Amino acid sequence: MAEAHQAVAFQFTVTPDGVDFRLSREALKHIYLSGINSWKKRLIRIKNGILRGVYPGSPTSWLVVIMATVGSSYYNVDISMGLVCYIQRCLPEGCGPYRTPQTQALASMVVFSTGVWMLGIFFFRQTLKLLLSYHGWMFEMHGRTSHFTKVWAICVRLLSSRRPMLYSFQTSLPKLPVPSVSATIQRYLESVRPLLNDEEYCRKEKLAKEFQEKIAPRLQKYLILKSWWATNYVSDWWEEYIYLRGRTPLMVNSNYYVMDFVFIRNTDMQAARLGNIVHAMITYRRKLDREQIKPVMALGIVPMCSYQMERMFNTTRIPGKETDVLQHLSESRHVAVYHRGRFFKVWLYEGSSLLKPRDLELQFQRILDDPSPPQPGEERLAALTAGGRVEWAQARQTYFSSGKNRAALDTIERAAFFVALDEESHGYDPEDEASLSLYGKALLHGNCYNRWFDKSFTLIAFKNGQLGLNTEHAWADAPIVGHLWEFVLGTDTFHLGYSETGHCLGKPNLMLAPPQRLQWDIPEKCQAIIESSYKVAKALADDVELYCFQFLPFGKGLIKKCRTSPDAFVQIALQLAHFRDRGKFCLTYEASMTRMFREGRTETVRSCTSESTAFVKAMVEGTHKKADLQNLFRKASEKHQNMYRLAMTGAGIDRHLFCLYLVSKYLGVNSPFLAEVLSEPWRLSTSQIAQFQIRMFDPNKYPNHLGAGGGFGPVADDGYGVSYMIAGENTIFFHVSSKFSSSETNAQRFGNHIRQALLDIADLFQVPKADG
Repeated sequence: MAEAHQAVAFQFTVTPDGVDFRLSREALKHIYLSGINSWKKRLIRIKNGILRGVYPGSPTSWLVVIMATVGSSYYNVDISMGLVCYIQRCLPEGCGPYRTPQTQALASMVVFSTGVWMLGIFFFRQTLKLLLSYHGWMFEMHGRTSHFTKVWAICVRLLSSRRPMLYSFQTSLPKLPVPSVSATIQRYLESVRPLLNDEEYCRKEKLAKEFQEKIAPRLQKYLILKSWWATNYVSDWWEEYIYLRGRTPLMVNSNYYVMDFVFIRNTDMQAARLGNIVHAMITYRRKLDREQIKPVMALGIVPMCSYQMERMFNTTRIPGKETDVLQHLSESRHVAVYHRGRFFKVWLYEGSSLLKPRDLELQFQRILDDPSPPQPGEERLAALTAGGRVEWAQARQTYFSSGKNRAALDTIERAAFFVALDEESHGYDPEDEASLSLYGKALLHGNCYNRWFDKSFTLIAFKNGQLGLNTEHAWADAPIVGHLWEFVLGTDTFHLGYSETGHCLGKPNLMLAPPQRLQWDIPEKCQAIIESSYKVAKALADDVELYCFQFLPFGKGLIKKCRTSPDAFVQIALQLAHFRDRGKFCLTYEASMTRMFREGRTETVRSCTSESTAFVKAMVEGTHKKADLQNLFRKASEKHQNMYRLAMTGAGIDRHLFCLYLVSKYLGVNSPFLAEVLSEPWRLSTSQIAQFQIRMFDPNKYPNHLGAGGGFGPVADDGYGVSYMIAGENTIFFHVSSKFSSSETNAQRFGNHIRQALLDIADLFQVPKADG
């Protein structure tokens, strides 16, 4: 095959005269350039490691300290207070020209200056860590900042004023604190009070008190010990036990999706759109490797932890019988592509140079034009990643551990990411309400075998040029993927662009070797396993009801006129909508982030509170005055905001109880209280989608450049999953999921209740709404 010959650097034949080598200069040239590129990356990493290690210092500041020490010595001023002379006496005697007193004095001053410089860096870092441990600013009323917080903000700004690299602040971030057991249990009991009657609550309170007095002190000691030793006392256990040890399918249950811009379309050409997007993604990866991406900062001054970004590319979840593992490579120079039942390998580089968008478009177009049929068992192979993890682990070990199957699987698992070229068209048509839901379903699970659900993310390209992502959840949370997606969409639209005919700009290099077909040898027994996994995945996908809609009457701008946070407004509306839908309240999960701490991930905000249920009951009764309802709403909103702040500052409930439960299992201690807490179902799981983390463009100038966010499957079989994005000032997108198999839930019905709840709350404050 032509592609096989292109990949060979040399050939040889055995003749009567000996071995005859035929070298390919072009191939050897690419190998040489690839090696040079690898060494460049190593040197860049070494340089970045040094610069990151001395932040907020710099080589320039080191030279300044040395010059100050040497200059003071020239004027006979000993700023070292005798330390330079002491260092000089301790230095080993040299030989030759290095034995002179002047040389030894200079060496002593360099040693002293370096010590002072490093001490200064240590002092600045510890001071910054101490400053970042203060979170009082989060609990102050908007517009009523205290003098202490103002001084604090100035100090933080001064210590972090030098342009930081992506990981410059990592060692200055404080550790996630372990809350006291009494505080956690108090907040827990408070959170379940509106869900229990008096008898149930008394029983729960008794269990909690018994746990707090007898078992908890011992467990807490071990947890505090771990917090001293580990970087983060939650994150490693959370990744392992919540994600990697899960044996149910990743599709729907764990993976989530992200949508494209929905109001604009830069091109209708599938290959061209992919050319720009893949080029932008690898550009982002290069910036990531070189740490040229600015760290995300709250309020513009408080750095967020960036460690989750490390595994964004070149990462695959490898199935195991008991637990999966995340395989992350330092480098990958290709992507794996799926189209019409065939797998391909597409190189991203020619030698040491990244392929231009027009060249990538050419490669993807070649795949689209390839008429070859799938090999036996190849078409539905990816269904293995959509089914049960144990079945996939066993099949992988039996049928993919050697030969051409191992080589082909390695190509997929060692790819930078996975690309799916779909034959369907999807997108959002405001005239067709169902279009957004169908678009979301296609991204969430596709046809169950055209996504590689184990990859860190699958880039999905539909026939009409619309895109999306399906993302594995173990390696990072949604805001990390959102950061990448914002960069990619902004780069595609405002920096790369397209020709008038819809192609990528530039001329293609027709001499590029075509993409390589992956070769498989899948026996009938393995094909039967693939078919079994497909049936499991298909049943799961068919059971998911997804209702996505755009709420048009108002957005963030008018919510603020109610003098409340937009997130609290939506969460209280969800409580009202759920009560109208189900006639009762339920345990509600809202994801918040703990990235102000080193290696922080998420914490749970329990949105169903006594204050929110009091407001909902009053609204449903319909006999209260508007002023009373407004007062109840404000109390519920203030309570929600306070809980969100507590969760963000390490004083949440669920991660602490989760870790205490794990310690109890390690110690073989049985706790009825913890067993009950960890088995309570989340029948309403919610998440707000972050946006505008990086300013690639001015949203006021380009109001139609909006994505619709993304979504996930329901957490409980008889519950709802709701994600929402407050998209600018005038609109909100909702993604509501449930299961058809539950007679109690209906995603579209719940979505309509959400619409009405938002309108009813806005009417309390007489907020004018737009038509529609």
